[in-house]
Amino acid sequence: MEHLPIYLTSMLTGFAVTMGLIVAIGAQNAWVLNKCLRNENPRAVAAVCISLDTLLIFTGVFFMHYVQDLVPALVPLFTWFAVGLLLWLALQAFIRAWGNQGGALVAAGAASTESAWRSAGQAMLISLINPHVYLDTVVLIGSVGARQELPLLFALGASFASFLWFSTLVLGAKKLRTHLSSPQQWRIFDSVIGVVMLLVAGSLVSHQFG
Repeated sequence: MEHLPIYLTSMLTGFAVTMGLIVAIGAQNAWVLNKCLRNENPRAVAAVCISLDTLLIFTGVFFMHYVQDLVPALVPLFTWFAVGLLLWLALQAFIRAWGNQGGALVAAGAASTESAWRSAGQAMLISLINPHVYLDTVVLIGSVGARQELPLLFALGASFASFLWFSTLVLGAKKLRTHLSSPQQWRIFDSVIGVVMLLVAGSLVSHQFG
């Protein structure tokens, strides 16, 4: 991305980091996809997930930027924590890809008639009790965003990744089910995610010593 304009680089970095992290979180995505496939208020569920991600991303990016201004020594510590987390996520992705679990997502059961408010409340609860949400958005994305020259554009790119991902789950749920029900497709998918995590970790280490 060295030859791209700085504003585009910041947005693409935010988008790439966030997209890699979103698809690496299994529990929330499995639940959201199940809701979409069963047509249980998928738009309300996606709206909650996108809104929470955007709020936490902006909080993380600008909180870390504030800490960097006040106590610069803390930001490298968070960066090394982010590197460790990325390596762990890469390892988990490779284990999923080449283990014996298969990884297929299947939505079973008939659609229910629960209200949109109930579905939205469930989405909020499942998102907020997931510790990875805070680690990924506030700590990891925040630490990367704090090191950008244009953190606002980084945060916008990161938020767009969340919007695109959850919108894709809503609009393409049935087609996704066809692909994601195949263990072979999941192996390819998780392998790509593992490589993305390793590349992002390597870029953070390179920036730390740069």
